Amino acid sequence: MDKFEAKKRIDYLRKLIEDANYEYYVLANPSITDQEWDSYLRELENLENEFKEFDDENSPTKKVGGVVIDKFKKQKHQIPMLSLPDVFNIEEIEQFDERIRKSGYNPNYVCELKIDGVSGSFHYDNGLLTTGLTRGDGITGEDITHNVKTIKSLPLKLKKPVSIEVRGEIYMEKKTLAKLNLEREKLGLNLLQNPRNATAGSIRQLDSKITAKRNLNTWIYHLPNPLDYGIKTHYEALEYMKSLGFKVNPDVRLVNSIDQIIAYIEEYGKKRASLPYDIDGVVIKVNDLKMQQELGFTSKYPRWAVAYKFPATEVLTKLKDIIFTVGRTGKITPNAVLDPVLVMGSTIARATLHNIDYIKERDLRINDTVSIRKAGDVIPEVIMAKKERRTGNEQVFKMIDKCPICNSLLIKKEGQVDYYCPNEQCEARHIERLIHFASRHAMNIDGLGERIMEDFFNLGFIKNITDIYHLEKHQKELILLEGYGNKSVENLLNAITNSKKNSLERLIFGLGIEGIGDKTALLLAKTFKTLDNLQKQTIDQLKQIKDIGDVLATNIYEYFQNPNNKKIINELKELSINMQYTGEETKQNDLLSDKRFVITGTISFLNRDEIEKILAKYNASPSSSVSKKTDFVIVGENPGSKYQKALDLNIEIWNEEKLRQILIDLGEI
Repeated sequence: MDKFEAKKRIDYLRKLIEDANYEYYVLANPSITDQEWDSYLRELENLENEFKEFDDENSPTKKVGGVVIDKFKKQKHQIPMLSLPDVFNIEEIEQFDERIRKSGYNPNYVCELKIDGVSGSFHYDNGLLTTGLTRGDGITGEDITHNVKTIKSLPLKLKKPVSIEVRGEIYMEKKTLAKLNLEREKLGLNLLQNPRNATAGSIRQLDSKITAKRNLNTWIYHLPNPLDYGIKTHYEALEYMKSLGFKVNPDVRLVNSIDQIIAYIEEYGKKRASLPYDIDGVVIKVNDLKMQQELGFTSKYPRWAVAYKFPATEVLTKLKDIIFTVGRTGKITPNAVLDPVLVMGSTIARATLHNIDYIKERDLRINDTVSIRKAGDVIPEVIMAKKERRTGNEQVFKMIDKCPICNSLLIKKEGQVDYYCPNEQCEARHIERLIHFASRHAMNIDGLGERIMEDFFNLGFIKNITDIYHLEKHQKELILLEGYGNKSVENLLNAITNSKKNSLERLIFGLGIEGIGDKTALLLAKTFKTLDNLQKQTIDQLKQIKDIGDVLATNIYEYFQNPNNKKIINELKELSINMQYTGEETKQNDLLSDKRFVITGTISFLNRDEIEKILAKYNASPSSSVSKKTDFVIVGENPGSKYQKALDLNIEIWNEEKLRQILIDLGEI
């Protein structure tokens, strides 16, 4: 074949495959079989390899991936990608509509499904895809062009040679995740928990071949500058983007009243589970673009749109049994054993029942049909028993009186609902303590996770925390274990050695003193500087420290009076474990010092631990719940109910932009 014929055939195949992709992935109406598509693609790949002078970065063969980058580059959005304010009930939607009507408008709205994926911005120059960006912080995103080019539903070349930016959601279908997890299970890899997490991990791969194998998809839902194209409504913008070859969700609906919005929400609330992809709500937008402009924006949100969030999904299953686990402090926790059931993308077979009061309040019985959900769409919890479904075969819950591991009689501490195993030599307590000591927020020994620690305990290599630092004695035996080798054992031993240099707060937290979390451990380390100083404190002296009350002061004092604990600490000293605070000293700042803060939602430019660590330098204290004592609430993308509670209590709210500016002013970023 000469060059002229090759070029002609290449152009023909590219057009044929592009049209086939559009028919299959966008219209869901293929005109050729999968076998034909594969055959044409192979032919095109062969021709492109032979006639490299006709290479084109927008060829459909590029969707198989192959581009590898060193890191993701940052790029500023030409128009900020603002998030939407969340609403959680019909009353809030009515208030949204009322505010607009009080401004003198009579709007109609566009209702869209809120896809649970990853937001993206896609730029085209003369109809050719040039750039793909993540939302990032709304101002600056990450360049993921090499990966978005692998998404078959996203055109590399538009049907018209226009220069345009469009925005949408990158997502993974439920069946794709199921297939992917089946393959990962065969390979012994960790399963991906839900489509959204799988999408986020896939789109941020440095190697686009990995992304290509994940079969990601897109729905395009926003045109940032529609007036430039002579478009007057959002609905027209959707139709225009569809005409260019983009995949626009067919379940979009133009409505004229609150009643129609409610009907749409109820309809898709019922259809939610049967959709091939995950949704977590409904987006409601003013349709008229001139009206949108006049309504304008707050510093973070448009005033012309809201995102209604569905309540946490509840499903029914059988409570097969209630079993008990023993924590590192000896606390006994009842746990529900459930008939495995799919809840919001992941299979749930266990859920904590917290304590005896939790079970009694709900009158939970073995063999009950129970409703479960994911609290905050993350943690599985048992909501209630469906008493109307009882058959008489249910067993009334009875609290055990002996430890399920060592058979010691349980005790109940005064003023508490929890039961405890008093035997400090209980093997379950040992394993939990060991796992805790090596965990990320404690000594952070990479490679010594829960399963491995249990194996080493059962093999007799590690029976107490000081044994961790003698593990090199078993190096030859470790290398012979299944799943281990020279390199993995060497890495583990290096991680153990490196942990000796940790600052004091990690050791304090790792010791597992009852009630002492990582934030309190940091407070103690900063205050007393050395473990010796902390050990010398009386209960009254400890109570003088902010946030240390009677219970914590007593727990700390009694821990260091225990002869076994003293022996462990002396052994750790002999092993050259650092026992001094080596972190940054507390700084004073009028805005932050001695303030309480809560973080809700996802902050794009720093993770939660990083933010808490920075604020801790200024003696600001994190809290897990919003109360009248909270000084400010940091709100990221997709905030939870804490955001609404902060509004109700009139607590100062910092959005991402404000937090970023504060940290810049402090020189922390």
